Amino acid sequence: MNNNKTPLLQVEDLSVAFRQDGTEKLAVNKVSFSLNRGETLALVGESGSGKSVSALSVLKLLPYPSASHPSGKVLFDGIDLLNANDKLLRSVRGNRISMIFQEPMSSLNPLHTVEQQIGEVLSIHHGMGEKQARARVLELLEDVGIREPEKRLKSYPHQLSGGQRQRVMIAMALANEPEILIADEPTTALDVTVQAQIIELLRALQKSHNMALLFITHDLGIVEKLADRVCVMTDGEIVETGPTAEIFANPQHRYTKHLLSSEPSGKAHPVAQDAPILLETEDLKVWFPIKRGFLRRTVGHIKAVDGISLSIRAGETLGIVGESGSGKTTLGLALLRMISSDGPIVFQGKGLDQLDNKAMRDKRRDMQIVFQDPFGSLSPRMSIAQIVAEGLAIHAPDLSVEERDAKVVQALKEVGIDPETRHRYPHEFSGGQRQRISIARAMVLEPSFVMLDEPTSALDMSVQSQVVDLLRDLQARHGLTYLFISHDLKVVRALSNRVMVMRQGKIIEQGDVEQIFDAPETDYTKALMAAALRMETAPTGVVAD
Repeated sequence: MNNNKTPLLQVEDLSVAFRQDGTEKLAVNKVSFSLNRGETLALVGESGSGKSVSALSVLKLLPYPSASHPSGKVLFDGIDLLNANDKLLRSVRGNRISMIFQEPMSSLNPLHTVEQQIGEVLSIHHGMGEKQARARVLELLEDVGIREPEKRLKSYPHQLSGGQRQRVMIAMALANEPEILIADEPTTALDVTVQAQIIELLRALQKSHNMALLFITHDLGIVEKLADRVCVMTDGEIVETGPTAEIFANPQHRYTKHLLSSEPSGKAHPVAQDAPILLETEDLKVWFPIKRGFLRRTVGHIKAVDGISLSIRAGETLGIVGESGSGKTTLGLALLRMISSDGPIVFQGKGLDQLDNKAMRDKRRDMQIVFQDPFGSLSPRMSIAQIVAEGLAIHAPDLSVEERDAKVVQALKEVGIDPETRHRYPHEFSGGQRQRISIARAMVLEPSFVMLDEPTSALDMSVQSQVVDLLRDLQARHGLTYLFISHDLKVVRALSNRVMVMRQGKIIEQGDVEQIFDAPETDYTKALMAAALRMETAPTGVVAD
């Protein structure tokens, strides 16, 4: 059994290989780390570094037999989990070691209520009856900060916010009071205020349960305040390990130095004082009807965008910030006339709401969009050349095949993608490369206005910085105007001239970027900025109140 001097978890020389097409590829190479009771250890690295694969190996959750372990041991309280039989693994999984994942929407069963999902854990592992399980579920929901938990028992995942879903996942993981909690990127898809809440929650729960936490992330701001020790991973290997304060104050390995210096920085290019207004709207509304009853009568509306007025000058970047559900993306889609709305939309002096479908299609050459998810926004069945050239086939049909290919080559060069790779498919590129390809697809049409919908949220910190620099460079070179939608305030500050803060479909504050960040006026904006500050500056091992 474990004692206070022996690590609760000891990973020794762990290697992980994946077999594909008859060959084996090493994903993790002789990784070693330990975790003590009540301690937080962070595995840090960019996508593909091997951190999640290492964590999944602890509970043997990899897709065996295509995955194998050429070497290594995973010792938990003296038990070698890599060589444990299924019965022993079942007694450890969920009971003594639990795990929460990055995306709660895909981890929770969409057909089961909150009560059913947490209750199932209690029923399987503790044999609780319905009444006893319900009482424990309410207890757990209260512990993880779900307000009015009785009202959430019958809710399905799609009826919860991102933060609420993550709290439900944490409640499920804590149902059996595990000794170790493995958290795999649990805050990546969340707003900055919700991120701060989840970090505070994990810290409080860890303290109250004396629980060890293995935290996997690429967000160094979170690591600095949450972790006691850090292991930095790249290319399947741990290149540096040590106390968090020491690693951040005096990194030794060049990769660690690279990570720590990769935060988005810089400022937006100034806009000419006499720059004309490119896009404006007044009292714009997007209301979605709520229909109920047999006759599906409208009984109310979801006011996703509720009377917004704005204008954007040529060459300017207008940042739109706010939590999930505030209406940011709906506003952007309405301005592009990709969804129905009420209110005038004037672009380049012409009312878009007055144009028919054909005239609007011609206008779309000047109005492009880059989406949040570089994995889902590119067709897996098309080559990169076909993806980038698709808009040219519609908006420049008179171009010859050679001329079209030359434009594709030029667009890829501009975003830093080797044109020689243009006949490959999206799965052959990294996330950052795919986002560059998405930008090339928008830029090849030489637009004047681009909507950027969370273009960096799915990317590692260093790749975020590269994409921000690229967008600034393209804007300066081509005089582009951006509508930049994001919940990542560091990126917004680095790219925007002005900022609008949205909440519940309305603009509650707007102004120059320095004014909004340094001297916010409304309580909500102050709360947003305070949450961002807590995520950046709380001291190691302590989360600010």
